[in-house]
Amino acid sequence: MLTSRWTPGQAAGTTGSVLVSVTDFQADRLRDLPGVYRAGLALRRAWPELDGAVGMWLWTEPLRGRCGSVSIWLDEQALRGFVGWPEHVAIVRRYRGRGRLRSTTWTTSPSDRDIWAKARAYLSEETRTP
Repeated sequence: MLTSRWTPGQAAGTTGSVLVSVTDFQADRLRDLPGVYRAGLALRRAWPELDGAVGMWLWTEPLRGRCGSVSIWLDEQALRGFVGWPEHVAIVRRYRGRGRLRSTTWTTSPSDRDIWAKARAYLSEETRTP
């Protein structure tokens, strides 16, 4: 698994409870994966200005046709704001029907050193159908 560097958000440095979101996109065709990943990079550039964004990493397994993110938010409302953000909506629409997306969330503290261990455990689950 390849991961990007940590990208801090507008709410970096928060000390309260945070919401972790892990997304996993499985492309139906490998040729779609570079575009999906580039779209993620474009969203990452805006991260420092997003309301309620604590920070995020992108990840990819290019030979398996997978990519996604591990993002940290102040709360569910901040995550929902991102999901409804027009730039995000446009990307989702562009790649709808070209793969499968699954995601999970949980609440923790920003100092939790096990975020990536929990994310990797979720990402390693074999819940896909061929």
